[in-house]
This record gives sequence, C-alpha cells and structure tokens, in this order.
Amino acid sequence: MTSFKRLAVYCGSATPADPAYMQLARHVGRTLAERGIGVVYGGGKAGLMGAIASSALEAGGEVIGVIPQALVDMEVANKDCTELHVVDTMHQRKQAFTDLSDGFVTLPGGVGTMDELWEAISWAQLGYHQKPVGLLNALGYFDGLVAFNRHMADIGFVREAHRNIMIIDRTIDGLLGKMAEHRPAKTIVQMRVDDL
Repeated sequence: MTSFKRLAVYCGSATPADPAYMQLARHVGRTLAERGIGVVYGGGKAGLMGAIASSALEAGGEVIGVIPQALVDMEVANKDCTELHVVDTMHQRKQAFTDLSDGFVTLPGGVGTMDELWEAISWAQLGYHQKPVGLLNALGYFDGLVAFNRHMADIGFVREAHRNIMIIDRTIDGLLGKMAEHRPAKTIVQMRVDDL
C-alpha cells in the first residue's frame, strides 16, 4: 500500500452557483490535511482552488502553490501558501505538479482542469511517471467523462493495459484508498510494436 506525502490537486478556479462544489473542495482540503497529505495545486485564491488551499491550511496542512508569473501579475496568487512557486509557463507548472507530488487528484473544473488530468494520464501511459491518477466523481460531475473514457477503451483507442489508469471514486476517502493500492500499468515504451 502506497502512502502519500503530497498529492497534486486539479480543480477549477471558478465558483459555481451550486455551493456543493465549494463544500466539496473544502472537504477535500481538510481531509488531505488531516491525513498528513500535502496539497500541490495551482496557486490561486479563487474558486475551488482557493477553497482547497484555505481549508487545508486551516487544518494545519502543507499547501504548495505553483502559478505562472502572468497570473501573479493579475493578483490572483495565494500568498498564504506554505510555499509559492512562480514559473514562466503552463508547461513548467504541470511539470512541477508531477515533480512535487506522489499522485494526482482531479475535482470538478473546466478546460484547464481537463488539460491537467489528460496530461497526467497520457504521461502515465508513456511512462513519464508511475503515479496514481485519481478522479473524484463527486456530485456525478464526471459521469460523462467516465463514460467517454470507457468508450475510448471499448473502441480501441485506449489500450487494455491503460483502461484503468484513471482511478475513479465518488468520495475522497474511497478514492485515496484506491489510489493507495495503485500498481503502475505497462507503459507504451515497454510494449512491442505489435502490441501498439
């Protein structure tokens, strides 16, 4: 069973009208802190991102923000973080998420959140990391995405060995339990050409 020092948390910087999403983010931040798991996140103070960070900090947890300079210039950086890493590009930001964490947890969010999730999955397929990639499908937010991921595998665009890279649960406790049992998949670079 894997234990986590830090997890990268991907989520939206927006605040949806439904308060359940902000409550979810606060619950996740608190839960990670109470379990002694540090949060690595996008370094912002707005929306779900801000709720994750503030709740983890309030519970005594470690919070490491990674934010591009352009967003710092817009004054959206959360300067209350335990550490705030300022980078030049989004590519550097995502690399830092991977370097600083032992795995990834995705909460509801928009296009940027999806970009981060799919890159973590793609990099796992290629063997650029062997860390668990979790999807917290709370409130049914990701039902369509889960179905689409299954559809890609059923059609054959996701290899059978990679069908379960995306670890899914509806609760943070359940998700962390599944992620702790993670076993890396056979990567594309380990496969023969005939397997591809």
